[in-house]
Amino acid sequence: MAVIARYRGDILDLAQRQTVTDPTFRRLYNHGNLQFTYCLWGLMPGSLGDEESPFNECSHAYLATAKALLAYMATMPAAEREAKALISDIDADMVRSGASWILCQYSGEAFSTGAVIEPRWQDIVFHLPSLAVLLVTMAALIAAACSIFRLPSPRAGTV
Repeated sequence: MAVIARYRGDILDLAQRQTVTDPTFRRLYNHGNLQFTYCLWGLMPGSLGDEESPFNECSHAYLATAKALLAYMATMPAAEREAKALISDIDADMVRSGASWILCQYSGEAFSTGAVIEPRWQDIVFHLPSLAVLLVTMAALIAAACSIFRLPSPRAGTV
């Protein structure tokens, strides 16, 4: 999935250029974006490579959806040529990484566009990299709010 992650932007770029779509295409595209948002936009450290990360499963879900979207676009007349070229590039990159497009499995369990895989929120406190990112983000937001909404200091010499 690490290779798919590197190509996710290219897959979405190709998808956004499609003018003729169908319900399956839109379901895959929308599910992938929703899943990506639930995974905090892929910003959590180790979300893909760290099996202990509370964001690991949801990261695999949005990348599996991106892969399924690309495979589906390869069947669409308007996108077929570009999608197959992108699949070829991804497969070559996977082979260099010791994987393969054909052999790459999404997960040990099935993902459905009818369900969103959420991070394991309760496990964040036990995963130090995720906890650190969330604490730093909260501290930055609090500092920004304090600096924006700070009460004006009283002027010296005013009565």
